[in-house]
Amino acid sequence: MGGKKKPSEAPENKECYIVIFYSAALEALDELDLFGVKGGPQSVIHVLADEVQHCQSILNSILPRASTSKEVDASLLSVISFPAFAVEDSQLVELTKQEIITKLQGRYGCCRFLRDGYKTPKEDPSRLYYEPSELKLFENIECEWPLFWTYFILDGVFGGNAEQVQEYREALEAVLIKGKNGVPLLPELYSVPPDKVDEEYQNPHTVDRVPMGKLPHMWGQSLYILGSLMAEGFLAPGEIDPLNRRFSTVPKPDVVVQVSILAETEEIKAILKDKGIDVETIAEVYPIRVQPACILSHIYSSLGCNSRMKLSGRPYRHMGVLGTSKLYDIRKTIFTFTPQFIDQQQFYLALDNKMIVEMLRTDLSYLCSRWRMTGQPTITFPISHTMISSNFLFSICPVTVRIQTGKLSEFLTTSCCTHLSFMDPGPEGKLYSEDYDDNYNELESGDWMNGYGSTSNGKKVPSVRVEIHLPRDQSGELDFKALVLQLKETSSLQEQADILYMLYTMKGPDWDTELYDEESATVQELLTELYGKVGEIRHWGLIRYISGILRKKVEALDEACTALLSHQKHLTVGLPPEPREKTISEIMVYLAMYMRTQPGLFAEMFRLRIGLIIQVMATELAHSLRCSAEEATDSLMNLSPSAMKNLLHHILSGKEFGVERSVRPTDSNVSPAISIHEIGAVGATKTERTGIMQLKSEIKQMTFAFYSFLSSSPKSPGPSVAPSIGSFPSAYGQQTSKDRQGQWQRRRRLDGALNRVPVGFYQKVWKVLQKCHGLSVEGFVLPSSTTREMTPGEIKFSVHVESVLNRVPQPEYRQLLVEAILVLTMMADIEIHSIGSIIAVEKIVHIANDLFLQEQKTLGADDTMLAKDPASGICTLLYDSAPSGRFGTMTYLSKAAATYVQEFLPHSICAMQ
Repeated sequence: MGGKKKPSEAPENKECYIVIFYSAALEALDELDLFGVKGGPQSVIHVLADEVQHCQSILNSILPRASTSKEVDASLLSVISFPAFAVEDSQLVELTKQEIITKLQGRYGCCRFLRDGYKTPKEDPSRLYYEPSELKLFENIECEWPLFWTYFILDGVFGGNAEQVQEYREALEAVLIKGKNGVPLLPELYSVPPDKVDEEYQNPHTVDRVPMGKLPHMWGQSLYILGSLMAEGFLAPGEIDPLNRRFSTVPKPDVVVQVSILAETEEIKAILKDKGIDVETIAEVYPIRVQPACILSHIYSSLGCNSRMKLSGRPYRHMGVLGTSKLYDIRKTIFTFTPQFIDQQQFYLALDNKMIVEMLRTDLSYLCSRWRMTGQPTITFPISHTMISSNFLFSICPVTVRIQTGKLSEFLTTSCCTHLSFMDPGPEGKLYSEDYDDNYNELESGDWMNGYGSTSNGKKVPSVRVEIHLPRDQSGELDFKALVLQLKETSSLQEQADILYMLYTMKGPDWDTELYDEESATVQELLTELYGKVGEIRHWGLIRYISGILRKKVEALDEACTALLSHQKHLTVGLPPEPREKTISEIMVYLAMYMRTQPGLFAEMFRLRIGLIIQVMATELAHSLRCSAEEATDSLMNLSPSAMKNLLHHILSGKEFGVERSVRPTDSNVSPAISIHEIGAVGATKTERTGIMQLKSEIKQMTFAFYSFLSSSPKSPGPSVAPSIGSFPSAYGQQTSKDRQGQWQRRRRLDGALNRVPVGFYQKVWKVLQKCHGLSVEGFVLPSSTTREMTPGEIKFSVHVESVLNRVPQPEYRQLLVEAILVLTMMADIEIHSIGSIIAVEKIVHIANDLFLQEQKTLGADDTMLAKDPASGICTLLYDSAPSGRFGTMTYLSKAAATYVQEFLPHSICAMQ
């Protein structure tokens, strides 16, 4: 028996380690000919760099944890050091190593992981799985494995750390057992004797243990011999690591991204030349061939294809930026491929030039941080008419990475070039499907670069949906012929879209409207035609609406979901009505883009509630633009993709921002011009962005102040003790300006929608659960038994706590509950055996609300100022109070918590002062 033997966890743990070693194995296998000198093009392994980096991102996101159910595992030593050397970040390697030493190391070796019951005296070997509640029994008596010290010896040898090598060799010598002829043997593990379990529980790492298991343990014995040979100079690191993977943490030289700008036509080339930019056309770069990324996907889909063995080949997948930033030698012809995001014919993101710029910047940043191949990355970027008309090139300039522009021919010697040998002439060596023409300019989708062409001066469309008069026949049924006639006569694109939507749902997409006499005009065809019209004028609300009807899918949606899930982020999507569904797809793509380039934005977030994020975005627009919720939703739907992505970034960053109507022209003739900008530091700084983080430096003082609350009358509405005393007569007076009003309520709403909590919050909740029977949040109980099943650092525990908090629908109320729990965590730090049975957190919040209302009324506040939120019953002014200060939420929550749990506290504490 080994591991946390709960059936639901075994597959998850195995998959984690498969991914970890898969990353290292992919890099080692690239370009390997399985048959050596007897091989050929069909026996060479080709590895895509994007797949390697995807594994790297998973690894970097989970370390120093081993999986969602293990906060640390000693087997990670084989990942961060010999033999995998899979991690490139030296700080992450050191952090993981220190976590293992701090939490797992003992006198005889290292535990495999916390609460490992394998071969402990408390284990029942007759059962296949442990019960979740019995895992607590194995705490502090886990068996210690000398095997892991051999990894530390090898790590010291490869890292040149002679002191570490000496330390662990001496430690290992003390636990070796002499065999026949005096040969030192390494036992499998050391276990606590059954009669000394209670003593070990009380004083961990003090009891003398006994060797158990196999002797010698062949795995550990072999590594011990290898470490001894290397430490004594009989073997060199290069002999054991011929691929030099041990240098993975050595800093790499700066990456310079080579960008070759190509003009779609001679006309565009002339325009660019007038602006001082000398470029080539796509035809002029011959013999280098330029193709879209989808062609490269089709090429790789033939990899491994063998009809005789009935192998279909690699599945068709979109190419990542690392794959399209190389040159390819295919049948003695050099090919270059444009970025994948320009191929997004099926979705409307590529219609927004600013969005193309954002995606290009994201790719440039990703290349600089992830490029590990020989040579420099080369991006081939075509310029279309729409990009020229909107000053596209000038908006690319403010990038923070090193780029070099030039002609493709100048980059041939400095670029990374890959020979696709599997495409060499042979029985199955086709270049790509016959569906694709060889000539770039004659591709079936010839306008793949510029979407729907130049921005025209089409008629403006009202952004607010109009009411449609539905014609009826004599029987009262809907008259479809009259409805089609109404469709033909109306000049409003919005009304046309609504009519076509009704026809689509009631008659189906293939119903012929007979709108045109000479040819068919199905509902599907008319919607596609209308989609082109609204695309030309950039009416984003209608674009999203029709895209939803046509069920257009974001081409990178599956990759976006994979990126979020692989970073241990749970997604809650929901099923909103059209066209909200398309907005959800957009938001998921934007979240994935930020996850790749700015993963720090998602710290301490484990579940992303997409629908609630969209709701908060609309609320922010309503607050900033001073409009109704319906108008704000329409404004959100009419935002360009780049503006929506910018709004999402400001919400994720936690910084104060403002939204206002802009007088500057936009690409759209009809969508509202909205400007989103960051506001200076008027409230909390970045480190205080959760609202309660500004109390970080006051936690110790608050613990002492807690005693003060107990010594005074807890139910007294007076300002007995507070971290700081304000100079204004009421909480309302603390709002220094109209701009500050609503600031803290907005912050709590944003943090609640994003599930943002202070760093270390979930570990503190675990400590609280050890001193009570459970926490109740709106009727949902988080029992104290959870601490017997999970350790404080497990991702699974954090997700479990978060799921309980997420049952609260109002984001700002949820965040106030988080603050109340934070007060309880401060109380748990006091030397008290118990702080209650099942603590109802919402009751503490409501007691604090009552104390706040009483004090405000005594200071002259009227009922209008003290209006309550009808959903939660909490005063809106309390929502808008800063955490600290005389009228701060933490002041009242501390008093409320003291009142609620006072009966469980020792009288000596209550009598202090």
